Amino acid sequence: MSDEPQQPNGEHEPRGRAPGDPSAHGSNSGNSGNSADQGGEAGRAKKPGRPKRTGWRRAVPTWRMVLGAVFVLALLLVGGFIAGYQLVDIPPANASATAQSNVYLYKDGSVIARSGEVNRENVKLAQVPLNVQHAVLAAEDRDFYSERAVDLTAMVRAAWNTLAGKGKQGGSTITQQYVKNYYLGQEQTIIRKIKEFFIAVKLNREEPKNQIFEGYLNTSYFGRNAYGIQAAAQAYYGKDIGDITTAEGAYLASLLNAPSAYDVVVHPQNKSAVLARWNYVLDGMVKEKWLTAGERAAMEFPVPGKVKPSTGLSGQRGYIVQAVEDYLTGNEVIDENTLATGGYRITTTLEKKKQNALVKAVDDNVMSQTSTEREADRNVRVGGASIDTGTGRVVAMYGGVDYTKQYVNNATRRDYQVGSTFKPFVFTSAVANGSTTQDGRRITPNTVYDGTNKRMVQGPNGPTGYAPSNEDDISYGPITVRIATDKSVNAVYAQMAEDVGPDKVKQTAIDLGIPKNTPDLTPYPSIALGVATASVLDMTEAYATLANHGRHGAYTLVDKVSKGGEDLELPGRNTEQAVSREAADTTTAVLQSVVESGSGIAAQGAGRPAAGKTGTAEEDKAAWFAGYTPDLTTVIAVMGQDPDTGAQKPLYGALGLARINGGGTPAQTWAQYTEAALRGTTVENFDLSLESGAEETVEPTEENSSPGSTGTPSEPPSSTSPSNPGSTAPSSPPTLGISEPDTGGAENGTPTGGGTEIGGAENGGGDNGDRDRYDFLPGARGTPAPPAPPATPATPAPQGTPAPRQ
Repeated sequence: MSDEPQQPNGEHEPRGRAPGDPSAHGSNSGNSGNSADQGGEAGRAKKPGRPKRTGWRRAVPTWRMVLGAVFVLALLLVGGFIAGYQLVDIPPANASATAQSNVYLYKDGSVIARSGEVNRENVKLAQVPLNVQHAVLAAEDRDFYSERAVDLTAMVRAAWNTLAGKGKQGGSTITQQYVKNYYLGQEQTIIRKIKEFFIAVKLNREEPKNQIFEGYLNTSYFGRNAYGIQAAAQAYYGKDIGDITTAEGAYLASLLNAPSAYDVVVHPQNKSAVLARWNYVLDGMVKEKWLTAGERAAMEFPVPGKVKPSTGLSGQRGYIVQAVEDYLTGNEVIDENTLATGGYRITTTLEKKKQNALVKAVDDNVMSQTSTEREADRNVRVGGASIDTGTGRVVAMYGGVDYTKQYVNNATRRDYQVGSTFKPFVFTSAVANGSTTQDGRRITPNTVYDGTNKRMVQGPNGPTGYAPSNEDDISYGPITVRIATDKSVNAVYAQMAEDVGPDKVKQTAIDLGIPKNTPDLTPYPSIALGVATASVLDMTEAYATLANHGRHGAYTLVDKVSKGGEDLELPGRNTEQAVSREAADTTTAVLQSVVESGSGIAAQGAGRPAAGKTGTAEEDKAAWFAGYTPDLTTVIAVMGQDPDTGAQKPLYGALGLARINGGGTPAQTWAQYTEAALRGTTVENFDLSLESGAEETVEPTEENSSPGSTGTPSEPPSSTSPSNPGSTAPSSPPTLGISEPDTGGAENGTPTGGGTEIGGAENGGGDNGDRDRYDFLPGARGTPAPPAPPATPATPAPQGTPAPRQ
């Protein structure tokens, strides 16, 4: 029996201190004799419990939970790696060595062309010069011989950069790229990446690095349908890989980054990007001590040789295939390497009837007029594009006389000035922004400007230093915007660009469809004269926006892409109101006047209501006509290029004419094509909604064209009821044509590059002025005129000083 006192209910008192017990607070209650016993009791007391987690702390995992999760994840990763390594075998080589052809079709399903014959010749690694090997390593994987098969850090970095919107970036080693090229395929799927990972690891353990590198060099795609570095050496430099120099090898290595885009012969406008990549490769070789700084400094860029296309791509076929491939890769529908493996069925938006009509129109008006007896005719090039205004579908394209002879696509190249075909964008911007002249008069078709030759452009702070000359140095004095557009008066449009604000003009052009990275699209008054070098297809898209009442949508060139019964997703076409309807329609009304009574009168040969603008590049190196009916927009450009050097050349004397201008051959070609393309369809009239004041008639005087003569701005723009000035088809279009020179086939050489000679755009230089020579030549339109010297350059602005602008 216990000696402890009993509780009334017979239970012992619990050991330890009960809550609230005074002894728990250090009091002995006069019972010091029992201190030892109490100490023992305290030693056996329970520790206070951990307080419960409340609030946001409940959502934070404890360190035990984190440690457990990491441990489980590690087990899963290790287990997954072991399972993957055991289950994924190295497969046999894929079918890329016997890649199928891609089939390109018209809208109606008829075949345009087939491509895809694989050009490959395997070589041993020892046959590849060591410096060329080093160039490839410098370009693609400098640590190849010392690294593991898979670079996880690079893969994570590439994935992060892609997710961060910095574009798709690669994180693959050479081993991984070889696995993708030789064993798998180019499709961008998670399953393929997982297989690539494990095969690369296995391959790295089973094959020596040299063998992997050799396989990579023999399977990589270099453009020009060349698979492997030996085929590339032949395709670009016409010699075996063993004879390739270090500089040439660095260029071939550069191609691996963007094979077709970096072909400077096919895409001369990309030369700056190519040079940057070429320099990156050589600098990498110096950094890795594979090349001395002295050797590097002595190297010059080795321009590759001419393209030798397959005869199956002759005529327009090669141009179409090239444009379609650029469209698919540029819109990230499919990457170039994947497309090159073949087997794709590609239905384009091109319509066979319209395509044939465009080719015939060019042949009748241009190519049949060339003669082997005229040296200037060797330089003649033609580009054309036609877009269905309502849908944005490219229905016809003319890239050149023959892809196997002139392989640069003249419809998509961006290295020729567009001349005065740019002027409508200036007027559109003026209306869209409610712009006024320097003295506050609102800009409408009837606003009067001073058209004096070499008139100094005036900014808000005074003279800008830019005084462009008019064609043939003619002074017009007071002249309305409508008439200045008919006659393409440079002095008027340069001042208008300053009045609107060159930066606003540039933005309007971009909104209409001109790419923002177009060369020489600079915000200075000279922008009005067309110093920018947009492509024929770019200009067609922009003019289609005007024809579509200011609604813009990117053009489409492909209807459907399929392989193995599965369709690829194509980019959707989203349209938006780029400029107000009044701005676009008022511009159309002004451009109708150009066709009815101005420099574009030859376009009346289409027998349809039409609007358009002529243009001629500096020194007559290109002549343009851009025009549209309510349902079809087409741009034609005749260009001059030396077939041997690729340099741009004036068109003086070509086709037996003293000059080729936009209102002559290009407008005549446009008219014949448009008539044939729309033959049998209902004649559509323009339905226009003009800005307020656009229909007023104003007689130009010295007073109303002088800045400062009025300080009262006109009423602000407002919408008016639809009107149709000049919308009736001409009953008897004038007979227009060029004289009949000796005919014959042109000596169509193949250029090796396409330099452009453009100067002073960034400084508002007057030497970039457009040279439209259509209204002032003696004799009937189209008749050869007496030779005339080029116009005297205008006074340039101070070097490096942009013109002031609003």
